[in-house]
Amino acid sequence: MQLGDDQLPRPQRPGFIGRLRNNFLTGLIVIAPIGLTFWLIWSVIGWIDGWVLPFVPFRYRPDIWLLDQFGLDLDIRGIGVAFFLIFTLLVGWVAKGLIGRSILRYAENLVQTMPIVRSVYSGLKQIAETILAQDQSSFERACLVEYPRQGIWAIGFVSTNAKGEIQARAEVPMMSIFLPTTPNPTSGFLLFVPESDVIYLDMTVEDAAKLVISAGLVYPGARKADGTPVIPDLDTAAQ
Repeated sequence: MQLGDDQLPRPQRPGFIGRLRNNFLTGLIVIAPIGLTFWLIWSVIGWIDGWVLPFVPFRYRPDIWLLDQFGLDLDIRGIGVAFFLIFTLLVGWVAKGLIGRSILRYAENLVQTMPIVRSVYSGLKQIAETILAQDQSSFERACLVEYPRQGIWAIGFVSTNAKGEIQARAEVPMMSIFLPTTPNPTSGFLLFVPESDVIYLDMTVEDAAKLVISAGLVYPGARKADGTPVIPDLDTAAQ
């Protein structure tokens, strides 16, 4: 383009191979999340079935009944999940009753007499009660903290305000921060950080977890004024 020419050059249209590439990438962007989601759900259901079904008598299994009555050899996914849900509901219903509480108290007292088992049981019980508590969330907010040294920032999750001896011995208000590792956010470090050194993030805990799991590849998308996410343009994403 010469100096003084106001007309911009027209962008070059992609060729046949380029259009095929863009269409393939667009289809991959659409199919991959859906396919991986269904594959993960299917795999989890199969894992639960493989763990639960060996404990279920054959006469109570629908697939065995169909095989005996009609000769249909069907692999019915979800039977173990259904038995697991029913069993869990029955255990919860019994545990809330007087007899169930007495049996549970006796079993816990029996476990407390075992030196190694009681430590494992107490730790797992405390973790389960914290994660599955219905009246509070596991983590309050996502945040940034300087770790492992000043000038390097890491994403953390705010657990609670520091309490007990830790707060009593500290000179400033402290926060308990869980620092997850990539790509497995269930493992990490527990840090006690001065509240003044914690930078709170506007992103949700779920978005921060996605960022950690993806090793920084999946950033939280933009949101509209009403809080709904902005759907990205697939043609732009495929380029």
